Amino acid sequence: MANAVYAEHNNDIATVVLNRPDKLNAMDGESWLLLNEVMTDLNENNDIRCVVVRGVNSKAFSAGSDISAWKEQRTTPEDVRKYSEDMENTLDTVFACPHPVIAAINGVCMGGGLLIASTCDLRICGESTRFGVPINRLGMTVSYAELGALSRIITPSAALEILIEGSVFGAEHARHLGLINKVVPDTDVEQAAYKLAQQISERAPLVNRWHKKFIHRLMDPTPLTEEEIEEGHAAFETEDYQTGYQAFLNKKKATFKGR
Repeated sequence: MANAVYAEHNNDIATVVLNRPDKLNAMDGESWLLLNEVMTDLNENNDIRCVVVRGVNSKAFSAGSDISAWKEQRTTPEDVRKYSEDMENTLDTVFACPHPVIAAINGVCMGGGLLIASTCDLRICGESTRFGVPINRLGMTVSYAELGALSRIITPSAALEILIEGSVFGAEHARHLGLINKVVPDTDVEQAAYKLAQQISERAPLVNRWHKKFIHRLMDPTPLTEEEIEEGHAAFETEDYQTGYQAFLNKKKATFKGR
């Protein structure tokens, strides 16, 4: 039987599959640790050019945390802290992935599932996808670290709307809030995600990693160092730059080697 989270590889595109279909891919303690482990391996693999995260089927990306497991996993204060730390560490690992990461979202995307999607770089969903973080119905909070995933991609007002209203909402409203980049027919979600992944993988991989690094760094208000500023010009010293430049002049498609 496949793990609750596992990775597949197709050349330079990796897929991370959330695989608890009987629970709508809701995450328990083990699942968070597995996702961290899978993403750590991908983060260290320089042969990867793009990652797609999806649910094992079209019914759900992830319904969030598996509440039925909380009796065993989130009972004592120590349990709660351990679960939250594991979850936060995993969200940080997904966000820290140097490769572009696409969330292919179908069906249900709630709570912790929405936080996973929020740590990805691009999010594509189906027209009937449902979103929400109705955690105030449970009388509990989302931690500062967990909220970081959400607040990086939407405004404080939008985040408060999601959290204080505690509503479940559809794809178009998710796009209006800034949670989603593209809405497609339900049957086209995976096709759209992999088409985009293929497009990304054909571009200069070092440039994609640099741009992601630069955007993440600009979220930190600390002034840039001279070394960081200089790194903004490093692409011009790569073989890929010469390849892309010459291909443009010759009106040919460039084949980048990542060096």
